[in-house]
Formats: sequence, structure tokens, C-alpha cells
Amino acid sequence: MPVACDVMAGHLDDTRGGAGSAVEIRPGSVIGRAFDIYRDQAATLLGAAVIVFAVQFLLALLLPNSLIFIAGIAAFVVSIFYQGMVVNLVRDVQDGRRDHSMGELFSAVGPVALPLVGLAIVAGIAIAIGFVLIIIPGLILLTIWAVAAPVMVIEHPGVFTALGRSRELVRGYGWQVFGTIVLIALIEIAVYIVFGLVGIAFSDAVRAVLNWIAATLTAPIVALTSSVLYFALLAAKEQVAPAPAPAAPPTAPSPFGE
Repeated sequence: MPVACDVMAGHLDDTRGGAGSAVEIRPGSVIGRAFDIYRDQAATLLGAAVIVFAVQFLLALLLPNSLIFIAGIAAFVVSIFYQGMVVNLVRDVQDGRRDHSMGELFSAVGPVALPLVGLAIVAGIAIAIGFVLIIIPGLILLTIWAVAAPVMVIEHPGVFTALGRSRELVRGYGWQVFGTIVLIALIEIAVYIVFGLVGIAFSDAVRAVLNWIAATLTAPIVALTSSVLYFALLAAKEQVAPAPAPAAPPTAPSPFGE
């Protein structure tokens, strides 16, 4: 395990921002910006989340057990649309105000819906395999592909191009992005723990409702953070003036091809 950790540390050290970076990417500022948007756009974000989880709940309730996989597929597709909607919302509020309705934000996802589904499948399988392989490769993939979904929605590339573009944007800020992912995961876990403790004293039905509330409240967090990260990384890359670098001696190849 120490060797694996050294590999991850070496990769993320290779992706640190240089001294000439004009924009500093910090987990606290990224998450703070995400929660600022959450607060300002709560009605839209939570309203859409309620719709998403209501669809999932109704399908799971109405379909027989033999067709429950249909509910799972539908839930997956609807969640992809929700993620795309959040990306569009974050893009819309970059000037300080939202100009489009919830329906318009959802409809804008249409052209990239299938590529987004493909992206989620490819990245999900690769990350899952990475977690099986001593966990560290999965964490690295989770980090370098952290903004692949916003790339897909905003820039409309192909699936593998979006993964590569995400890697390019994250390069130079690997530890910061990884730290942001960890903090967001801890926040979500904390929310579920709180609702779980509250539900201990109640019936199964009440606990199910509490879990639904927790899922609705946390649904926007990951998509918001990923979207804010995308725009922050994009701004950082655009503001770093390219300068000729001195020739460096050959180094051992990174496991990520850097």
C-alpha cells in the first residue's frame, strides 16, 4: 500500500500549479462557491431534485420486481439529465444572475444526453475497476475525470475527448481537486449520518422518507461542485500565460502518460 500511495502522491505532485499560476484553486473556495449557488438557486435545484427522486420512487413503487431493472435504468438516465441541468445552471449564473427557466435548463441537456450517458458508463466502469485494483487507481481516475461531465455539457466533445479534456484541466491542480472530492464526500456522509440518527427512533416508513429528504438535499452538491470546479479550472488555465520553459532532463514516465 505505501508503494501505491507513493504512486498517487507522485502523480498529484506532478500536477501541482506552478509559481506562475494566476488563479488559485482551493477546496474551500470551490465548495463555498458551490454552496453560494445552492443557496441562491435552492428553489430550482431542490425542485428539480424532487422531480428526479419522485420519478425514481414512483417507478420503484409501481413496477413489479421482475421489471425493477427498468426503474434502475430510468433513475440513471434521469439523474444524468439532472446533472446536466445543474451544469447549465452554473454556466447561466456566471454573470451573477439566472436567465433561463428550469425547463430551458433541462431541455438544453437534450443534445448531449446520450454522450453523457456513455460518459457516465465508461467512467463508472473504469473507476470501479480502479477501486478494485488497490483503490488508488480509482481515486486517481476520480480526480482527473472530476470535470468530465461539465466538459461534455459545455464543450460537446466525444466521450473519450471529454475524459482527456478533463485530465488536461485538472493537470496542475490534482491535489486541490482530490481534496475537494474528499471534502464533498465527507459532507454528504455527514448529512446521511444525521438523518440516519434522527430516523432511529421512527418506523421504517419514516426512515424511508428521511432518506428521501437526505437524497434530495444532497443531490445538487456533487453536480454543483463539479461544475464550479470546471469553470474555476478553465479560468485558471486561461489566465496562466504560457511561457517558454527551460529544457528539463528526461524523467521516468508517469503512470498517467504525463
